[in-house]
Amino acid sequence: MTGGTGRLGRRRLLGAASLAGGGLVAGAAGAQAVGATRAESGRWTGRSIPFDGEHQAGILAPPAAHGRFTAFDLEPKAGRAEVTALLKAWTDAARRLTAGAPVPGDAPTGYGPASLTVTVGFGASLLRRIGAPVPAELEPLPAFPRDAIDPRRSDGDLGVLVTADDAFVVAHALRVLAAAGRGTARPRWQMTGFSTADGTGATPRNLMGQPDGSGNPRPDDPGFGRKVFAAGPAWMRGGSYLVFRRIRMLLDDWERLPRHRREQIIGRRADTGAPLSGGTESTAPDLRKQNPDGSLAIAASAHVRQSSPLSNSGATLLRKGLSYFDGYRPDGAPDAGLLFIAFQADPRDGFTRVQQRLARADDLSRFVRHESSALFAVPHGCRPGRYLGQDLMEGR
Repeated sequence: MTGGTGRLGRRRLLGAASLAGGGLVAGAAGAQAVGATRAESGRWTGRSIPFDGEHQAGILAPPAAHGRFTAFDLEPKAGRAEVTALLKAWTDAARRLTAGAPVPGDAPTGYGPASLTVTVGFGASLLRRIGAPVPAELEPLPAFPRDAIDPRRSDGDLGVLVTADDAFVVAHALRVLAAAGRGTARPRWQMTGFSTADGTGATPRNLMGQPDGSGNPRPDDPGFGRKVFAAGPAWMRGGSYLVFRRIRMLLDDWERLPRHRREQIIGRRADTGAPLSGGTESTAPDLRKQNPDGSLAIAASAHVRQSSPLSNSGATLLRKGLSYFDGYRPDGAPDAGLLFIAFQADPRDGFTRVQQRLARADDLSRFVRHESSALFAVPHGCRPGRYLGQDLMEGR
């Protein structure tokens, strides 16, 4: 859940997105929030993130306080024409909602856009349904040790990530999208999460009490675009591949450990997020540093070490996790954990490579269970007047 160097803070990301001529982020309209106004409730519901841009806005947008991931399956008779109509309807709705404008026929909510983003991805099954080639990057994820995947809450023809700084705005946007898809696509599964993101740029914490995302790559890092955004085919150029995993945390077992042991397993301090090799949260972990007794400052099986690009042939993930708490299981244990969401140019060189290592060598793997899994191709963003996936649907 952590690793690498740096973090994707709101303030730094907004600054990077505004750099003129920055080929990797200049078109990332989703990373630039505009028009902030304070609602009477005291929440920033007027902040908007533009829908149109080189990349879908949800990829580079700052962490949001609320999110919901929904997978849709096509109805049996839906084909290319119906999918095209659906994508046009979803694009129009998302463009309006992210700007704070009502969708025709829908009553105004009284809320602003609250940094709403809508990110749409295509499953391999959708591509086969419409007769399109399936990119090699969409090959099924392999099984990993300790996986406990529920197929009823995995995969799907379409994946939709909706995030905002207000839970009402998230729920309303999803309802509008589901209504627009009625007759063409029906929800297969959905999961709701939350974050401690507060607009200050601080790294959100997960339910294990650790900052989650401390090692996220930054748009101004060398090679960021090559590692996060896909190169082709044309409809994916500037898009990304999204891996979704519902990861249940064995919190009762975790919380029985003393704090120093939990920090050793992660490789970072719980209070500051700084690596155990020293420095601050943004300091690159020094995997070679030793303690006075000759032991490694960051243990050989620590999560930071095992997830680091240095340990995985440079594999890099842009993570945007959300915590979830769904009450208690029949055995009395909390049903809680992380909705893991990661973007990368190629899952085979990203998530799969890293997870194969984590599942076998990471001490943290003893305290988590992967229970749901999905992989989607997130096409490039839109220009005004166009719709999501237009290059794919029109054979480009």
